[in-house]
Amino acid sequence: MALPIKRHTALQPLSRDHHHALLLCWKIRQGIKKDIPAKRISVYSTWFFSTHLLPHFRLEEQYAFPVLGAENPLIQQAMAEHRQIEGYFTATELTSPMLETAADALEAHIRFEERTLFNAIQSSATPEQLAQILAVHKDEAFCDYEADAFWN
Repeated sequence: MALPIKRHTALQPLSRDHHHALLLCWKIRQGIKKDIPAKRISVYSTWFFSTHLLPHFRLEEQYAFPVLGAENPLIQQAMAEHRQIEGYFTATELTSPMLETAADALEAHIRFEERTLFNAIQSSATPEQLAQILAVHKDEAFCDYEADAFWN
């Protein structure tokens, strides 16, 4: 059995963001399982992307990823995955198969960041870098959009 990862305090708010993004994946899958029209699921998904996921990506890219540097293969993978996920959630029309693919890609990306990338970042970061990451993340209470809670 794997031991839980001890996440540095500076990265904990980003990990909490990941928790909410994993819930997005679950909500997408619940909607598909319940035969909810893709348009309804995509309204929520694109709202979540623009409100929560895109700002999260920008924080990681501007403050956490520079710890390892742009040439690091882990950073290159994370950046490529960010662009791929952005492409899914900004598509003109999201169909159920596209939403499912987006959820799968997002979940795999989060698992990669939590299990591999964040461990490398917290091992390499200086105290000053960690303090900066913590300072720029506004760890506010999560605000969800529940006008159409299709997943219930």
